[in-house]
Amino acid sequence: MEIRLIRVPFVAQLHSRNKEKTMQLTHKERVRRAVRYDAVDRLPTQINYTGRQAARMAAHFGVTVQELPGRLDNHLLRLDLTYPERYNEDRSVKFDWWGAGFDTGEEGYFVRVSPLQEEPDLDAFAWPDPHAPGLLDDAERIIAKDQGQHFLMPNFGWSLFERAWSLRGMVEFFMDMAGKPDYAGALLDRVADIQVALIERFIALGVDGGYFGDDYGGQVNMLISPQMWRTLIKPRLARLFAPFRAAGLPILMHSDGHIEPILPDLVEIGLTVYNPVQPEVCDFSWLRTTFGERLAYYGGVSTQSTLPFGTPDEVRVAATKAMRELAPDNTGLILAPSHRMMSDIPMANVDALLAVFASLDEKSETA
Repeated sequence: MEIRLIRVPFVAQLHSRNKEKTMQLTHKERVRRAVRYDAVDRLPTQINYTGRQAARMAAHFGVTVQELPGRLDNHLLRLDLTYPERYNEDRSVKFDWWGAGFDTGEEGYFVRVSPLQEEPDLDAFAWPDPHAPGLLDDAERIIAKDQGQHFLMPNFGWSLFERAWSLRGMVEFFMDMAGKPDYAGALLDRVADIQVALIERFIALGVDGGYFGDDYGGQVNMLISPQMWRTLIKPRLARLFAPFRAAGLPILMHSDGHIEPILPDLVEIGLTVYNPVQPEVCDFSWLRTTFGERLAYYGGVSTQSTLPFGTPDEVRVAATKAMRELAPDNTGLILAPSHRMMSDIPMANVDALLAVFASLDEKSETA
C-alpha cells in the first residue's frame, strides 16, 4: 500500500493549534491578531458610510443610526475630537477643528473655505490648541463605554498633505511645493507639530492603534512625484507614525489612488495596514508578492464600481476575490468596502456584502 504524505501549510497548522485560543474572540482581539498575521477564527469586517447612506441603511434594517454599527457588526471604532460645531451664516459650509470649511451639500468632501488661501502668513493664523481641555471628552466616553470590545483608534483623516492643502487651498499648496518648498515645509511642520501633540494624548488614553488618512494618488498615477513626496511628506509623516511605533501599536492608513511607488516607503516608516486596497488601481497579487506579511490590508471591495453599479452576485464575487487574494491564509485582512458607502449603493448590494460577512461566522462555527 502506498503511503502519501500531505504537506499542511505552516499557517494552517498554526490555525489548527490555535483553534481554541481564537474561538469567540472580541472584535478588538480579532483585529489585533489579523493585522499581525496571527490565526483568527474569522476575518474581521467593517462598513463605514456617509450620513445619507446611514439613514437609508438604518431604515432598511429597522434600526436607529446609532444602532447601525452594531447591526453591521463593525470591528473598528474611530475616535474624533470634541469641539463646538461651526457653520457659515446660511449653513452651506461647516468648519472643522482646524478652520477649513467643507460644503454641506456634498456627500463627499469638498473644501470651500481655505483660511490660508488669501492670508498665507503662518504666524498670523489662529492655530488650534492641541492641549486644550475637553478635546478628548467624547473619546474618553466611548472608550469607557466600549469596555475593550472593539478596536479603537483616533481618526487622523486629512492628516498631513491633505490637511496642508485644505488650509492653504489645493492649487496654492501645489504651487508652493513646486515653487516655494520652504514655505510648504513650514506649513507641513506646523500641522505635524499639532498632530503629534494630539497623538500623544490619544495614546495616553489607551487606544489600540492609529488611523491616518492622506490621499497621494489619482486613478493612474500619483498626484505629486515620488521624489517630491519623499522630500516634503515622508519625513513629517514618519514623525506622526513614530509615537505609535514606540508604543508598539499598529498603524492603519487610508490613501486613495495609485501609490504603488511609495508603498515601500510607507512600510519602511511603520505602516501596518493599508487601506483602501482599491481594486481599480491595486494589483492584489503584486501587494502579496511584494510585501508578504510585512503589510496587512483593510478594504478590497470597490465602492467605485462594484458596490454602486454591480449586481449582488458581482458583489459576492468581489468580496470572495478580495479574501482569496489578500488573505489566502485567512488572516492579514479587514474585509470592507474600499471607502465609505455612499447613497448610490443599492440595499440589495449591501445585503449581499453582509451575507458574505455572515458566512464567515458560519465557517468559523463549523471549522
